[in-house]
Amino acid sequence: MSALASAIRDGGIVARRNVRNVQRTPGALVTGIAQPIIFVLILAFVFGGALGGTEYRQFLIGGILAQTLTFNSSFTAVYLAKDLQSGLIDRLRTLPMSRVGVILGRTSSDLVTSIISIVVILACGLAIGWRVESDPLQMLTAGALLLLFAFATSWIGATIALTARSVEVAQSLGLLWLFPVCFISGAFVSADMLPGPLRAFAEWNPVTAVASAVRELFGNAAPSGFAAAGGWPAENAVLYAFLCSIAIIAVFAPISVWQYRRISRR
Repeated sequence: MSALASAIRDGGIVARRNVRNVQRTPGALVTGIAQPIIFVLILAFVFGGALGGTEYRQFLIGGILAQTLTFNSSFTAVYLAKDLQSGLIDRLRTLPMSRVGVILGRTSSDLVTSIISIVVILACGLAIGWRVESDPLQMLTAGALLLLFAFATSWIGATIALTARSVEVAQSLGLLWLFPVCFISGAFVSADMLPGPLRAFAEWNPVTAVASAVRELFGNAAPSGFAAAGGWPAENAVLYAFLCSIAIIAVFAPISVWQYRRISRR
């Protein structure tokens, strides 16, 4: 219990430091704000007409939320790699700090970027005609699930940063896995519209699960022309999205801590 309390305390200190850096350099948030706006406008108005028009805009926002929060893991990778490259992590290693707390502070503080991205996406959605068709409890559940997923994917970013240990490599590796995971999914189309092996991958993809869960909780139906997704993940989207987020944390958090300890022994 003392180790857990130490990790939480030290993580809070590191998180406050990171949030202050964001306040001092607000330009770092430009990508997190501009990227979802661009995706909403392109997909809603450039491709949306062919995919269902107004109905597709209702369907789109859940996918944009899942995709953006996955992409935000690259911020964790880049900024943690920057701290490694600048020598900050070396300074923290000399202090009597929890090793878990150092990484926990980074992943926790990046939730600020995710919260801002969620607010921006919802505002854009309202501007283009998207509406919530559910009750406040379901809305809060959707928000909690999105933050849990954002926290989970940030641990993937931390693992990439501790593996790469340079900003340039972390940025490349951080983007390399994002495009197939985000676009071979049910984020923007029904998973049943994809062929063969791609459909199987998309059905079990955590991004699909989160997008489907958010749509279900917001009461947003798929366009009438979309094939209804089947299978256990689609039928239990909220539960599967929650389990995926927990599984990602359970896998990547220990790997990140192990990598940090390996670096500390050098």
